[in-house]
Amino acid sequence: MDLDSIYRAEYGRCVATLVRLLGDIHLAEEAVQDAFATALHKWDTPPPNPGAWIVTTARNRAVDRLRRESTREARHAQALLLHQQDEPQEVGPVQDDHLRLIFTCCHPALAPDARTALTLRLLGGLDVPEIARAYLVPEATVAQRIVRAKKKIRDTGIPYRVPGAAELPDRLPPVLTVLYLMFNEGYAATTGTLIRTDLCTEAIRLGRELAALMPDEPEVLGLLALLLLTEARRPARVGPHGELVPLPEQDRSRWDRTLIAEGHDLVRRCLRRNQPGPYQIQAAINAVHTDSDATDWAQVLALYDQLYALSPTPIVALNRAVAIAEVHGPALALAALEDVELPGYHLLPATRADLLRRLGRRPEAQAAYDEAIALAGNETERAFLRGRRADL
Repeated sequence: MDLDSIYRAEYGRCVATLVRLLGDIHLAEEAVQDAFATALHKWDTPPPNPGAWIVTTARNRAVDRLRRESTREARHAQALLLHQQDEPQEVGPVQDDHLRLIFTCCHPALAPDARTALTLRLLGGLDVPEIARAYLVPEATVAQRIVRAKKKIRDTGIPYRVPGAAELPDRLPPVLTVLYLMFNEGYAATTGTLIRTDLCTEAIRLGRELAALMPDEPEVLGLLALLLLTEARRPARVGPHGELVPLPEQDRSRWDRTLIAEGHDLVRRCLRRNQPGPYQIQAAINAVHTDSDATDWAQVLALYDQLYALSPTPIVALNRAVAIAEVHGPALALAALEDVELPGYHLLPATRADLLRRLGRRPEAQAAYDEAIALAGNETERAFLRGRRADL
């Protein structure tokens, strides 16, 4: 594994560990970054446990900085604590270190977009370009949100404090968003290979921890079901030569039936509660896809109608149009996309290209494929789109 892969896999965990010791997100982030910079120069090959090496080096960097930059007794005491053996401490209702840090970072004093962007950057393993794609905004916008969030934490003295049980429900929505976007980036990476298994695995692990912590929250169960049912299809999503295999062409015998059964059980639990939310409806859509040998597109469309009523976003409109095409034909689907705007998002022109292809409008389809290819950042997706265009 190269250093870049280790950075992506270990960064969030290392920061979480250092924050638990330091109580300071800024210092922890800088110390971990310094440790990775040191690794770049010192490692010929990665050590057996690269995460432990990074944490140890970052801890030493933090001690050096605390002693160098301050002579106050409190700072020296904090530095000395880093060398002492960790003692049992109260961690509050959230037992998992990583999940606890995500709850802590999603502070209600920060603007919603800023708190999730900051959390994804510090603890979610995503870079600024990946967060920008998740929100479909320019990279500069995400960078500004993160800078503003850090400045507000510094200027207003927002403390590092683990939230109590009564505070968890108010912080739950951004936590769900963080896990959802972590998984999405893992399932369809912005750049490089198509799938980042580390992000998918960690998002599901945290989803399980969250479901154990808050089993009476329907959207928590819905999110976990959504992640499991999506993950179940991953083995069939990539062909033998690394090529992208779209859902209609996947070998369903390769889907993970254990994850499907678990996801379906969670969806049934959500249905019994009868408190529908966006994650639950998305999970129900994926349950329909995995329910039999063929997708019941009429049922999928009905669920997308319900989802769009709750969350009328351009992304939902785009996905709904795919279902419309299967139920009512590509012409109506194309009409449904007429007013949808998703600047810079390659799947909108890719979907239009497919609909135009099915309508026999080849020149327009070729132009739409060209637009999608230019916007796609992942080489696997670009190769798939180039193949579809060549088939015209």
